[in-house]
Amino acid sequence: MAQFGRQIVKMDVDELINLLNKALADEWLAYYQYWIGAKVVKGPMKDAVISELNLHATEELAHAQLLATRIIQLGGTPVLSPEEWMKITNCGYDAPVNPYVEEVLNQNIKGEQCAIKTYNNLLDITREKDPVTYNIILQIISDEVEHEEDLSSLKEDIELMLTRGK
Repeated sequence: MAQFGRQIVKMDVDELINLLNKALADEWLAYYQYWIGAKVVKGPMKDAVISELNLHATEELAHAQLLATRIIQLGGTPVLSPEEWMKITNCGYDAPVNPYVEEVLNQNIKGEQCAIKTYNNLLDITREKDPVTYNIILQIISDEVEHEEDLSSLKEDIELMLTRGK
């Protein structure tokens, strides 16, 4: 275990590891939500939506990698089982039982908004206390804001297309 890397953290490291594991659970659930959504989505502009969902899934998996690596650097253990994800998640999981594009986009926009709130809280907590984690979270929240914007733009495009068609 990297003792000095842990010593530079000016807060309860176990509490930080707990918060990072909750975010890790969110990332795995977000990954799956995007991945499965891309498989089942139906409706107008389906191909553009599939492309965006697949891209976001890849990025959520990269976030999980960053978080798991940081948890290990801090001497912790990343959440080990999928059963734990639902127990500790901040943002939950919305199964795309209605595969219509707007519904899938709405579910993922809701997830991104929760992620932004979660990571903004983590930024506040780590800002003066852990520069390494702070920089990782800053990178992740930037992606999450971009995801929300991408999904919202797609939804607007679909709504415009449908209202002009009437």
